[in-house]
Formats: sequence, C-alpha cells, structure tokens
Amino acid sequence: MPPPPTDWSSVQRPKLASFRRIVVKVGSSLLVDPREAKVKREWLARLAGDLASLHRLGADVLVVSSGAVALGRSVLGLPSGPLPLEDSQAAAAVGQIALARIWAETLGELGVTAGQILVTFGDTEERRRYLYARECLTRLLALRAVPVINENDTVATSEIRYGDNDRLAARVATMASADLLVLLSDVDGLYTAPPASNPDAKLLEIVPRVTAEVEAMAGGAASQFSRGGMRTKIEAAKIATTGGAHMVIADGRVEAPLSRIAAGGPCSWFLTPSTPVTARKKWIAGSLEPKGVVHVDEGAERALFSGKSLLPAGVTALEGGFARGDCVVIRNPSGGEIGRGLVTYDALDAARIIGRSSRDIEGLLGFKGPDEIIHRDDMALAGD
Repeated sequence: MPPPPTDWSSVQRPKLASFRRIVVKVGSSLLVDPREAKVKREWLARLAGDLASLHRLGADVLVVSSGAVALGRSVLGLPSGPLPLEDSQAAAAVGQIALARIWAETLGELGVTAGQILVTFGDTEERRRYLYARECLTRLLALRAVPVINENDTVATSEIRYGDNDRLAARVATMASADLLVLLSDVDGLYTAPPASNPDAKLLEIVPRVTAEVEAMAGGAASQFSRGGMRTKIEAAKIATTGGAHMVIADGRVEAPLSRIAAGGPCSWFLTPSTPVTARKKWIAGSLEPKGVVHVDEGAERALFSGKSLLPAGVTALEGGFARGDCVVIRNPSGGEIGRGLVTYDALDAARIIGRSSRDIEGLLGFKGPDEIIHRDDMALAGD
C-alpha cells in the first residue's frame, strides 16, 4: 500500500458552518430504495433538516439530486438493469415530476421553498446559456429558495451529457460561485487503497491539492477500466477546487450526514487555495478570447475600481460583433485596457442603450434587461 502523498495531518479541516454558499450532491442509491424503487422518506427528512439548519444560519443552499430515472422506471414498470436511451428518457420524464414534488414537500415542511432546475451539458459549457442559468440560480438564492438541480435526462444523449452527477455538481458549484461542494457517497471519503480489499487502507481526511498520486488512489488518471466511483469524484474535486470551492466527500448513508460532517465525523476534505471570486476573475482575464471592446468614460472608470458594475451611462463607444455572454476588453478614455468582462447584451442592443440611464432600457429595447452592461461579478480589472 502506498503511503499518503505527504503529511497533511497538521492542516486544519474547515468548519461546515463557515461557508456561505453550499452545493450538496445526493445520488440515486442514497435517495431511492433499490428494492422498492421508493424514496427513503426518513433519511430524506433528516437530510432536509440538515439543509434547513444551514439555510437558517444564512447560507445559500443548492441540491444536485439524482433519482428521476430510478423513480420513473418503477412507475412505468420498466425492468431493472441498463435501459435503452428512449426508455431512460421516458423514465426520467415521469420520475422528474415525482422527484421535484418530494423535494418540494420535504423542504416545505421545514419552511424552505424549493425550485427545480433541469440542465444539460450545454447549459454549463456554452457561455451564453451558462449566463442565463447562472442568473436563474442567483435570483432563486436571492429569494432564499433552494434550487434542486438535475441533469435533463429527457433530452440528454450519450454523446452530450455528463453521465454522472459528481461532475455536474462541480460545474454547478462553479457556476453558482459556491465556496463548498459536498458529495454524499457510499464511502467515508478517499482512502489510500480500496478499503474493502485492503485492511491497511487509510482515510485521507485532508487533501490540500489533487496530485497525480491522489488520482492514482482513485484508480488512475487515464485507465479505460476506471469509470465512475471515486474517479469521477476526484475529477469533480479538480473542477470545484479550480473554481475556488472546497469539496468534501462523506458517507451519505448515515442519518443527518451533514450534521456528522459538522461534528467532525470521518470524511475527506479537498482544499482550494482560491475563492470563487478570484477564480472567476482569473478565468475571465486569462482564459477567454475577447470578442469586442467597450470604451468607458472617466466617471465609469472610477466607479469600476470602487467595486461597481458597468452601467450603460458610462459607456462611450463599442467595437466588435459580440454576443451576450462574450468576453470583451474594457478601455478607459486614453485607450488603455483596464479590464475584461462578460457582457449582458448583444452588440446591437448594447449600442442602443450606451450613454443612457438604466431606467431607459425597457423603453429603448422593448424589454426589461439587466441594469448593467457588465456586472461586477463578471469582471476582472487590472490589479485584481
């Protein structure tokens, strides 16, 4: 058995109550009893109690939940085992209604409003759709609702889907600027070797970074036989920590699994050196190709560096045929680049509102769009 990659015992584990925005991933095997194909109501009630407690403490809470296909196949009388694509889509269509109702009822009994969001691979990978999905999540959280998110299996195909909710949850955590992702699993966390076959395997309680050695413990970084299981969780850890979120893997089969994490129970914490804000700014500044230029006046330049969004009134000129969600360069009156950001309007609509008050947007465009050309959360300025 290989030793742990290094001595991380001195690193202190984070406290669950310290996080402001938390994504919790719940798998089908935890939520649905495989023998009866019914939701484990008592277990879900205890988990919902944990979620409601975090919600009452002021945290934003999001849930990525599997279970639609498992519930739907039972209702439709479909056999166990792998399903043809069309049967899987049909099961998801039926099961998604039941799944949404169960979450809404369980959280509603605790005074928490649930909202359902179904996403596809393109919603988190294409910037324009990503921006719409992000805005929906942001608004639901501002209204103190708990988004319950799942992959839209009714339209997803094997070629354009995630296929596992570990990576989907990591993408959602990044999209929502969450600072913690919790993967509830059927194991306590990452071990140095498979604990079922190696009695000397040790649980890694702290993983400061995902290294090649850590990937090897999950079955290797490129083995054709290593699909699903711990490997997808390590891939999720890479996505989440790169996006500025800590991640924790914990056994979800116990009652009140989040309370167990908070009490110091066994689990594996994957740490990030960043924050969601700094990671997002780094992505905007260095990873996206600009599609245009936005010129601003001196007043807007001062406002941007004081932490404000870029409003139409402060924009003097535009360049390029950019689309909503594209990255653009921001230039000051001297022509110097002072930052980059994601625009909230297409170039044609933006051209009609620049230099005008945000109050005039609806009258000029015929619809009520965002008040800003670039939101402060979607902007990276020089010196950030």
